[in-house]
Amino acid sequence: MQDAESANDTILASSTEADLDAIEAIERLSFPVPWARAAFADELARPWARLEILRHGPNGRVVAFCNYWLVADELHILNVAVHPEERRRGHAARLLRHILDEATRGKARVLSLEVRVSNHAAAALYRKFGFREVGVRPRYYANDGEDALLMDLELPV
Repeated sequence: MQDAESANDTILASSTEADLDAIEAIERLSFPVPWARAAFADELARPWARLEILRHGPNGRVVAFCNYWLVADELHILNVAVHPEERRRGHAARLLRHILDEATRGKARVLSLEVRVSNHAAAALYRKFGFREVGVRPRYYANDGEDALLMDLELPV
């Protein structure tokens, strides 16, 4: 999958094994408890998982990635991360628009995700896309016991 649209001089593509170092680096810079490279490698092998990247040009640097599962009529967002040097340039919004398009193509009826209660910027972006808070997962994050907001977006059928 390659996205012909190249806003901000980026190309959206399915990730490959060759992208895992860049994905892992962005993950480590973005989250207090990053996923291991092996976890992302496992995602590449799962038929229901999608691990996609934004890169500058066809062979350029990976600047952002998203990881989500499309199972039956549900899409669950696991990760959306942007390299710190590339933030506030619309990359996360572009990935979310892509995920919504994929949900529609896959006939998903609901999208869901968890986000740290302290991650106000991410929660605001999800709200901008129509996600709503539907609950709290107490002490969801093992490293510090922080709660997670459970957010979802119902799609028209």
